[in-house]
Amino acid sequence: MAYFYEEPSHTFGEYLLIPGYSSAECVPDNVSLRTPIVKFNKKAGEDSPLSMNIPMVSAVMQSVSNDRLAIALAKEGGISFIYGSQTIEQQAAMIARVKMYKAGFVSSDSNIRPDQTLEELESLIEKTGHSTVAVTENGTADGKLVGIITERDFRKNRCPPQSPVSTYMTPFKDLIKAKEGITLDEANDLIWEHKINQLPILDEKGHLQYLVFRKDYASHEQHPKELLDNQQRYIVGAGINTRDYMDRVPELLKAGADVFCLDSSEGFSEWQQRALHDIHKKWGTEVRVGAGNVVDRDGFNFLAEAGADFVKVGIGGGSICITREQKGIGRGQATATIEVAKARDEWYEKTGIYIPVCSDGGIVHDYHITLALAMGADFVMLGRYFARFDESPTNKLIVNGNYVKEYWGEGSNRARNWQRYDLGGEKKLSFEEGVDSYVPYAGRLKDNVRMTTSKIAHTMCNVGVLTIPELQKKAKITLVSQASINEGSAHDVTVRNTTIHAE
Repeated sequence: MAYFYEEPSHTFGEYLLIPGYSSAECVPDNVSLRTPIVKFNKKAGEDSPLSMNIPMVSAVMQSVSNDRLAIALAKEGGISFIYGSQTIEQQAAMIARVKMYKAGFVSSDSNIRPDQTLEELESLIEKTGHSTVAVTENGTADGKLVGIITERDFRKNRCPPQSPVSTYMTPFKDLIKAKEGITLDEANDLIWEHKINQLPILDEKGHLQYLVFRKDYASHEQHPKELLDNQQRYIVGAGINTRDYMDRVPELLKAGADVFCLDSSEGFSEWQQRALHDIHKKWGTEVRVGAGNVVDRDGFNFLAEAGADFVKVGIGGGSICITREQKGIGRGQATATIEVAKARDEWYEKTGIYIPVCSDGGIVHDYHITLALAMGADFVMLGRYFARFDESPTNKLIVNGNYVKEYWGEGSNRARNWQRYDLGGEKKLSFEEGVDSYVPYAGRLKDNVRMTTSKIAHTMCNVGVLTIPELQKKAKITLVSQASINEGSAHDVTVRNTTIHAE
């Protein structure tokens, strides 16, 4: 007879944290969100060879994790896993671009078209605070460069506000520029040699890639949590599948990948066991590979035995995932996280090896991240969350009068990532397990991630803890009723959608 669980599985939205005693030292500035990402011998007093400064990684998805988002997230202390549902060469090139990016090479935050007016330029400068603006054909950060304009190139009271930017910009032919691949030292030499304040870096087709400024705008002071390797390069991960890993892994290692993740909808399989064994046998255990996804103790123990460096939890909980309604498999994300974290703790007591747990899916609100951490996760993987930002690789559109960004699942027909759902059969997607959708546009990654981590830190202070391990040990969590959930939102009032500005 089939085994029946006595209790239903639950989602994060069904729980709340109970406040604890907060000492005078328990203030957000004292909270550390540093967390391990790969396994280590904790009982022997070792530290994880790879940790993050915030407990957030971006999902292995075409619509989420490319090189631009990876750089932006590494600046804030997290890791992106560049999607593997592309050719080996394309993925390796993305990894290489992240590793080539060093402090001093910045994406242009202020861009304008040559046909736009000085009035529009002034508004942009006022909004961004940047006095140097790249002029590209389409007004985007990676458009074809046609010029540079600064606020010193025109005078507000002497130049007609409706004049086009092209009239006053320094045109492309007069610019000192460099090709992608130049080192920071070489770029700085050009800047000083030609007595310029900024140097545009272009690809082979003349599209803007970065700007190098005389003043380093990407300094560590602006990004105190940035995640760097021992060569001062940004940390980046890569998604791999269970088919071509023997060909893909060496190329990604050559490009500089720091950590891998077996990208599969279901990790309790011989295919993942084989992949972990083959990779570690060929390249050694210093090549770090996470595995998953699983939802129970048996799945965790299987992957731990197989050599996984971290274990990913969650089946069917993603906002674009329809695995549960297509196949009828999965488990509530909170319940799955709790059970797998308990199995992780049992494994640690037995072996002394601490294997980090990643909760993947089911995050709707920022506080769900804090709940996932309190329930035992060491970090969370997010797709929809990061898909909303400027840095994600998808198009920004206007739908029904609102700005949105495209977002599709790896199990959708659009992604055609059959390897993620591979059960050893034909090389095709038998049926869809993901949807094609839109998500509300939310602006820059930096602004949103800093807001989210601020909420996490404040909540941890309410609980009375300063670190994630403390949170996992001391948190008190309560299951709530639907009436309690309703009570927790604005109710019995008419909400005014106005913003009151202080004088």
